[in-house]
Amino acid sequence: MVKFGYTILYVEDVEKSIEFYENVFEFERKFISPDNDYGELNTGETTISFASKKLGAQNLEDGFLESSLEDKPFAIELAFITDDVGHLVQKATSFGAVLVSEPKKKPWGQVVAYVRDTDGFLLEICTPVHS
Repeated sequence: MVKFGYTILYVEDVEKSIEFYENVFEFERKFISPDNDYGELNTGETTISFASKKLGAQNLEDGFLESSLEDKPFAIELAFITDDVGHLVQKATSFGAVLVSEPKKKPWGQVVAYVRDTDGFLLEICTPVHS
């Protein structure tokens, strides 16, 4: 059996990044290492984790592309489902997220918006998909 456990975002300041997700999405802190190089949030079945860029450099000796608001986002996103997309977009931007795309209704009825978090990662804020 295989289970998808967590996604790790490499960030400049683990504590600051965790605080953003606590404030915007009201997730609770699961764990943060004593040296603030790694932390996790309780987000449900799959965990969002954060590691410092310093730790990332230790783990990946050939380096990695760093997320930055100055560059285009990576071709990956984290999606957060809510019944009130507009409210959550406003809340995210009030805590420093950058608006990428206002809420739009898709042909299948879902409402979708995009923001970038304070580290530049792309976040989709959307209503549930109904079949």
